[in-house]
Amino acid sequence: MASIFDQIGGASAVSAVVDEFYQRVVADPALAGYFTGTDLDKLKAHQRSFVAAALGGPQEYRGRTMGEAHAGLAITAEAFDTVVGHLAGALTHCGVPPETITTIAGALAPLRDQIVNDQASAA
Repeated sequence: MASIFDQIGGASAVSAVVDEFYQRVVADPALAGYFTGTDLDKLKAHQRSFVAAALGGPQEYRGRTMGEAHAGLAITAEAFDTVVGHLAGALTHCGVPPETITTIAGALAPLRDQIVNDQASAA
């Protein structure tokens, strides 16, 4: 059975989704502050590697853990949910079938506890 990475079109599809995703999150006033002063080209490269590996691509993700990468950013549960919504929108925009988007969302759900680190939303 082909991996999700292969099903959606491989590296070029992942790249298109990541580009669309970052256009959406950076344009969102509720999220833009998280990206102030961030090297988006570097961030996109890490995201392409992470997404490709998470979807069963041939690449191995060698970046920091999700907890390390998001520590100190005070990411709220609401912000996490908004980001997941933008990812689903980017996947839809790029032609990924709804059932595949559901599978991807399910794979991301366990990351919530590693990424959400705002003490106010953790209470």
